[in-house]
Amino acid sequence: MVAITIGRLARESGLAPETLRYYERLGLIQPSQRSRANYRLYGTDAEGRLRFIRRAQALGFSLAEIRELLGLHAVANEDMARVKALAQIKIAEIDAKIGDLQRMRKGLAALDELCPGHGPTAACPILAALLGDDLPARHECCG
Repeated sequence: MVAITIGRLARESGLAPETLRYYERLGLIQPSQRSRANYRLYGTDAEGRLRFIRRAQALGFSLAEIRELLGLHAVANEDMARVKALAQIKIAEIDAKIGDLQRMRKGLAALDELCPGHGPTAACPILAALLGDDLPARHECCG
């Protein structure tokens, strides 16, 4: 078996060695062995696990969720229902975030329309709304 050091794995994966140590503490990756000098040595499967972790993070999965996904992946004959359920939960979370972002955008756009963009900041409706001051015409964006 080919074993690579944490430094080489870090370089090849584009991650810092500290990140790899953190992933190890979380149980996401494990060195396959230790050198005589007690250096961590990783097997060739570590690169694939790191790719898996990065792709799962890009889809919004937390490290705890990724640990669960890796555990499910490790059991080849495990039913995929839990994987699908995790994906559906993540989709619902993303949809909720999109809704929140759309509400935030609507509110900020309404404030932007109220602001002439010139004059003293004391008369700025955006700042007034952030302070909770009454606006000339109360708007749904800012209460």
